Amino acid sequence: MNRPSLAVAPQQQPVYAERALSWPTTGPQVTAEVSSAYDRVAADYADLVEPMLDDLALDRALLTAFTEELPTGRPVVDLGCGPGHIAGFVHALGATVLGFDLSGEMVRQARSRHPEVQFGVGSLLALPLEDASVGGVIAWYSIIHTPTDLLPEVFEEFRRVLAPGGGVILAFQVGDEVRHLQRGYGHDISLHSWRRPVQVVAELLQRSGFEVTTRIEREPTGQQKVPQGYLMARRP
Repeated sequence: MNRPSLAVAPQQQPVYAERALSWPTTGPQVTAEVSSAYDRVAADYADLVEPMLDDLALDRALLTAFTEELPTGRPVVDLGCGPGHIAGFVHALGATVLGFDLSGEMVRQARSRHPEVQFGVGSLLALPLEDASVGGVIAWYSIIHTPTDLLPEVFEEFRRVLAPGGGVILAFQVGDEVRHLQRGYGHDISLHSWRRPVQVVAELLQRSGFEVTTRIEREPTGQQKVPQGYLMARRP
């Protein structure tokens, strides 16, 4: 969410409570909160994040390595795709990419900015995909709005849609707290985000039947306030 080397106007700066005292606990509650918030901020958020990958060499390298190692012949899905910048990057590497997001307005942004990629509305908890139909799953800062108790369901859904030998790559904020975003990208919103240790997310992936192959934690850069975590895993 927070990204380096891009100036953010004061009215766009995220405003957080110190810590969240309560938060959504069910899939429908999460869906309602996330879709409402991102529908509201879609255009401004898209303008902000669209160019950021250009300045993140590690992110580009990890996405490239992940894509090159995937089995051929099956699409890659970008889940929580936002305005489609990650899907567009992976498509340029030669992969067939599908993008899904909870926010209909964000999907509209993605379709406008990256017409070469197919986008649709979809939830991490109930993907509109057949079993074993994709070669790779990208969840780039999209699990941060899911309560930890629901992550096993999310990872089981990832495993369901992945073909054997397929891979998953995650990026997320590292920490041990729940934050409540009350204003962001020039709008009043209500949106919770979870910061988790890399080890916790890795263990949840393993319990869902994945083999974790890469674990990285890097220090914050630019406007980032907390370390960033990356995991790559494979479905046996």
